[in-house]
Amino acid sequence: MNVTAFLLFLGIVLLTLVITYFASKRTNTTSEFYTAGGGLTGWQNGLAIAGDYMSAASFLGIAGMIALSGFDGFFYSIGFLVAYLVVLYLVAEPLRNLGKYTMADMIAARFDNKQVRGVAALNSIAISIFYMIAQLVGAGALIKLLLGLEYSTSVLIVGALMTVYVVFGGMTATSWVQIVKAVLLMLGTFVISLMVFAKFDFNLLTMFEQMKIATPLGDQFLNPGNKFKVGLDTISLNLALVLGTAGLPHILIRFFTVKDATTARKSVVYATWIIGIFYVMTIFLGFGAAAFVGAANMDAAGNMGAPLLAQSLGGNFLFAFVSAVAFATILAVVAGLVLTAASAFAHDFYGHVIRQGKATEKEQMKMAKWASVGVSIVSILLALFAQKLNVAFLVALAFAVAASANLPVILFTIFWRRFNTTGAISGMLVGLFSSLILVALSPNVWNPVAGKAILVGEALFPLPNPGIVSIPLGFLAAWIGTLLSSSRNDAKYDEILVRANTGMKDSA
Repeated sequence: MNVTAFLLFLGIVLLTLVITYFASKRTNTTSEFYTAGGGLTGWQNGLAIAGDYMSAASFLGIAGMIALSGFDGFFYSIGFLVAYLVVLYLVAEPLRNLGKYTMADMIAARFDNKQVRGVAALNSIAISIFYMIAQLVGAGALIKLLLGLEYSTSVLIVGALMTVYVVFGGMTATSWVQIVKAVLLMLGTFVISLMVFAKFDFNLLTMFEQMKIATPLGDQFLNPGNKFKVGLDTISLNLALVLGTAGLPHILIRFFTVKDATTARKSVVYATWIIGIFYVMTIFLGFGAAAFVGAANMDAAGNMGAPLLAQSLGGNFLFAFVSAVAFATILAVVAGLVLTAASAFAHDFYGHVIRQGKATEKEQMKMAKWASVGVSIVSILLALFAQKLNVAFLVALAFAVAASANLPVILFTIFWRRFNTTGAISGMLVGLFSSLILVALSPNVWNPVAGKAILVGEALFPLPNPGIVSIPLGFLAAWIGTLLSSSRNDAKYDEILVRANTGMKDSA
């Protein structure tokens, strides 16, 4: 066991538990539990969004993907960053003006229908669990490497901690854990990037030239085609990455933690700058891992590339610090995901579908806490079967589900007058199930060689990422469902149009 790493891990855990303790004293109402009472400033929420977004996939998965696949790994960095332009220009402000606690609130502002809200809640829970599996896989690999604990034990530890944060501290604790984590992650990444750059005499041209001979891929390391050899696969991945963020429920609920739409837009600008700088630095992490660690010394999925690079460049202390930061990264993200899924179940499904809006605040709070425990258990069980998958790739699949199931309905709700209840339900269900079914039939799950995937056999769907098929299906189902139904409410759309753009409650 690495003693330094253990002490830093312990310090991270104690710090987050102290944050949770103080946050629990300020979490007495549903508003405080779901959205921290809307009290975060633009820069605070921007840091929290960045902390939520820069997940294990970003820090562990992308660095390993670039190290193993060269240019193809950088597709993830590009896609994750460009996605925020979609969020900034199309989604952030209307969502804040129309919603209250969850994404389903925003859709229900136009369609006051139990079925619509129930399906939206189902989507939020499914996407959150999918995303959480990636974080737990990263956590299991990290703790096993550092502390020598079994993968299953590591996943259980993280699962227990994330449940504590949400049950006792709600959104306030989750937000401040994410802020602290964002600062630590940026600091650690900057230090490693600087050390890698120094190895190449602070010269970008030298770095790129030396990378041509630093890996077994040779010149091809800097060219596309090492991992994604089929053009449709590349397009499918990038569609999911660029469009998925605007449908991720744990990112969308962050816009309800500020007082108004103007502050929501400011927080996206802050987040985009922070995230942009971070993703530029992933080049140095990936190149450094390829040159100074080597594929032979990394795990098969490449998830431990960044911590091993830190050890190579800065010894055991930097290794321990970076690993502890990666651990904090995972804790922050999984807490946000648990809260999102619990909010969707307690507020949308229990509060509005089962209790028809008559649930008291106390009942909703109690249900949200029980839902947090339930979501954690399900995510842990699923993560135990996904140990061998790259975390960046797992997150890309969650993005595909979000882009297919949520984004079409969000955009049509805001921008299409003719859109109706039938279209909303059709779009969400077809987007969700088409993406999940295609993933279940894809090479991620099936492989003729034992140990390469979850099941042995030939994949029925050839592409690892379903986005190129499931995203158009989501839009198409929403469109066809709308046209097949005669219902429409132009007056309601006029009201929504005013609210989405101004925040005013009616068009009078």
